[in-house]
Amino acid sequence: MSDFGNNYEIKNTVNFFKRHWKLLTVVFVVAAAVSVVASLLVTPRYKSTAILFPTSSNRLSKAILADRYSLDYMDYGIERDCEYAIQILLSQSMEDDVCRRFNMMEHYGISGDDHQKYFKLHEAYRSNVSVKRTEYLGVEISVLDVDPQWAADIANFIASNYDTLTSRIQQDRSRDAYGIMQDVCAELEADIRALEDTLRRDKNRFGVAELISNKTQELAELQTRMSQTKVDMARPVSYKFWLDQASPADKKAYPKRAVIVLLGTLGALAICILMLLIMDRVRDEERKK
Repeated sequence: MSDFGNNYEIKNTVNFFKRHWKLLTVVFVVAAAVSVVASLLVTPRYKSTAILFPTSSNRLSKAILADRYSLDYMDYGIERDCEYAIQILLSQSMEDDVCRRFNMMEHYGISGDDHQKYFKLHEAYRSNVSVKRTEYLGVEISVLDVDPQWAADIANFIASNYDTLTSRIQQDRSRDAYGIMQDVCAELEADIRALEDTLRRDKNRFGVAELISNKTQELAELQTRMSQTKVDMARPVSYKFWLDQASPADKKAYPKRAVIVLLGTLGALAICILMLLIMDRVRDEERKK
């Protein structure tokens, strides 16, 4: 087996294993034993998964209060809504809420005096919490943890907190919009009063009545939008449909001990064979000299 290229023959392989079978057997046994011990030392982790469908991003007030109920408030979200949901579920705000709620720094064994504690917390969180889109535009939240109940609780909290964060974003935006619309309404009302005063003084003033009518219609439409926005500000609603809530796993997801033993043993054998081949090659070169 020390011959390479065109000089390779099967008998060289057989001779190689005949010469080194004892060493390879020892390496195999030792590597297998070490791999078994290593796999037993790895703390098992359990996986819990929650699945939800995001609702349509259309405002609920628009679906209910719009003319002729033009939108269905039971609509599932489209691909865009799914991507929005994933972004919120993976946001720093969500991570902060989870870490605060479950005291994750202590749970992950990170010292409060460590100057890299937030970096380590972030890395630990991201390695144990994952969010991905399902084939049918659902969102799957998976959590790995040494405690199966803890994993299930975290997954369910993330799904529930999605509503809280989404409501917070929408209510903040609605409050800003409501304030702007209030200012515009006040300006329109002032304009209408001024035009009405003008019309009272001069009833034949051309175009004033039509302008009052137009501004009154504009004001009514804006007040309708303010009513919708007020609903969005005042009432917390759910932005998801639950499909599966997370439950504690009864079987560990990690580590796969058979895989660890197999890879550890084969890896050790491969390294040993490579080293023996190199040593045989070096000896052959020395003989030729």
